[in-house]
Amino acid sequence: MFSISNRRYTGSKYKLLDWIEELILENCRGQVFFDVFAGTGVVSHRMKDHYEKLIINDFLFSNEIIYKGFFGEGDFDQNVLDRYKEEFQEFSKEGRQEGGLEPNYVSENFGGKYFSDRDGRIIGRIREELEQAKNKVSPREYAILLASLVYSMDKVANTVGHYDAYRKIPHIEDRFSFDLICPLRSSGRFVIYREDSNELAKKVKADIAFVDPPYNSRQYSRFYHVLENVVQWKKPVLEGTALKPPAENMSDYCRSNAPGVFEDLIKNIQADYIVVTYNNTYASKSSSSKNKITLEEITGILSSKGETKIFEKKHPYFNAGKTEFEDHKEYVFITEAGKGHG
Repeated sequence: MFSISNRRYTGSKYKLLDWIEELILENCRGQVFFDVFAGTGVVSHRMKDHYEKLIINDFLFSNEIIYKGFFGEGDFDQNVLDRYKEEFQEFSKEGRQEGGLEPNYVSENFGGKYFSDRDGRIIGRIREELEQAKNKVSPREYAILLASLVYSMDKVANTVGHYDAYRKIPHIEDRFSFDLICPLRSSGRFVIYREDSNELAKKVKADIAFVDPPYNSRQYSRFYHVLENVVQWKKPVLEGTALKPPAENMSDYCRSNAPGVFEDLIKNIQADYIVVTYNNTYASKSSSSKNKITLEEITGILSSKGETKIFEKKHPYFNAGKTEFEDHKEYVFITEAGKGHG
């Protein structure tokens, strides 16, 4: 079974969780935790035992279904999930046979590129079956099954950790195997959103807001377009070498106006403590890795909101491509919002 951290994801804080958890528990108080840009969801998963309520948000459809699968409301029948797992594993056996499964949207677009042709046929068949199952299973069971497909795809994708491009290799092995995620039994403590963070910040209140926005030009909706496509299942016409759908869900945090957008977010966040993570790739040689907000800008914006402590730690840079970066540091800012000028 997949745990929530079993994903390759740019900017994931999985390896920094011990440090982040320790800093939050030592410096912040309260019972409501707001994960503003939740990404993989690993921070909320780690912090779940410390708070009565957790608000989790991200604007990607694939991340939303993962949150609903792991944390969502409503119970699930493990027997139902196991039956579908068996059925989907039978598709895998059928798909490996000569003249097995029919071509479909996934195999025709992503077969021989992001996945082997046979794996593409299996993934597409499972996705079609899940669409049929929508009215036969509970909403929570559907979320668990679809999230499980995302994890199973991500494990075997012919990429370097994101879907901005596929690896150009002569033969892609048949590797796909469907497995289930390991969901939490519903506790009713999670509230899940898929909204623009700046707008959501004006509507929700929390004791602690954890802020981990994108800082460079890499748009996450484009980086993970294959997963977004399969989760939404609108079957758009794809274009370009990377086979991307028409652009949607583009973030201002990846554009030149990022400092102003970040300032607007911090100004409107309704929380006693604001915890912001940051790294110093603003000095990177790669233009796509270069941060849109500088360390000085972040410090100034947070200091205007309240008394701000800065913690730093040397940490190896996550490199999904060829970017070289030395002396990489991760930062955590903790702002006590009740003690500032804002």
